[in-house]
Amino acid sequence: MLRRLYKWCIDAADKPHATWLMGIISFVESSFFPVPPDAMLIPMSLARPDRAWFYASVCTLTSVAGGLLGYFIGAVLYDSIGQWVISLYGLGGKAEAFREAYAYWGTWIILIKGVTPIPYKLVTIASGLAGVGFPLFMLYSAVTRSIRYVVIEAMLVHFFGERAQALLEKYLELALVTFLIVLVLGFVALRYL
Repeated sequence: MLRRLYKWCIDAADKPHATWLMGIISFVESSFFPVPPDAMLIPMSLARPDRAWFYASVCTLTSVAGGLLGYFIGAVLYDSIGQWVISLYGLGGKAEAFREAYAYWGTWIILIKGVTPIPYKLVTIASGLAGVGFPLFMLYSAVTRSIRYVVIEAMLVHFFGERAQALLEKYLELALVTFLIVLVLGFVALRYL
């Protein structure tokens, strides 16, 4: 099943709907969805290294746009939707911890957490809840999402594309397990740090 999904992502790289689907996943991941767009971005970029920068730019733009929704949820709808989303991931107390960290670290907290595997939805919702200045939030979101998708992922595909694809295809199961471990560790780090 895993190889079929990987093959679907590779084959979809040439289809226009795949970019839209990746963008939608990137958008909703920034506010409530658990699966990051990297699961599509990396295979599609490996299949079409000439479009890796484009795919990474789509992920960046849609993630920042999704961050708007997350920020709105935190600023306006926290008592209803925001608390529900945060508690859904077992991070109920982390929104207040983020607010305290923001008071201490300022906007550095957005820069630090926006690049890490820590779920970005917590950053967006908690930024709205903490009253982070909206223009600054947007600027830092654009910077951190660009670093993650364009600078790190697209650049790695650009420089190591064929070798990375060969290794990924050879060790697909190990790569997926590693990806899932990093994702889970991001949630664990949020819960206990």
